Amino acid sequence: MTGFLLRAVLAALGLWIATRCVAGVRIDDPTTLVLAGLLLGVVNAIVRPIVFILTLPITVVTLGLFLLVLNAAMVALVAWILPGFHLYGGFRAALFTWLIVWLTGLVGSMLIGQRGIERYRQR
Repeated sequence: MTGFLLRAVLAALGLWIATRCVAGVRIDDPTTLVLAGLLLGVVNAIVRPIVFILTLPITVVTLGLFLLVLNAAMVALVAWILPGFHLYGGFRAALFTWLIVWLTGLVGSMLIGQRGIERYRQR
């Protein structure tokens, strides 16, 4: 559970950076930012694997490039569900937002490790 919350915080940090760097992305308040990070984690854990399986033939035909569309669609889905999260730039804004969230998650995982904070509790 702590690992999920830590990754949600990293996603929220990535979304905050995206609101600063990507034109067409706006989040109304800090509460919406935290909720967007949590919802993005839930969507990536539940909805994304199902959609991935359903679109596997398209992903194979496009040599994996369709995964970019799939990931951008997950960000757009969160923006559609959450009232205070706005995407005005369409696919481009969703794609760059996903890229920034992915990069912050990657850097965060490199810093804290794959297992998250639980790794430090075992010592």
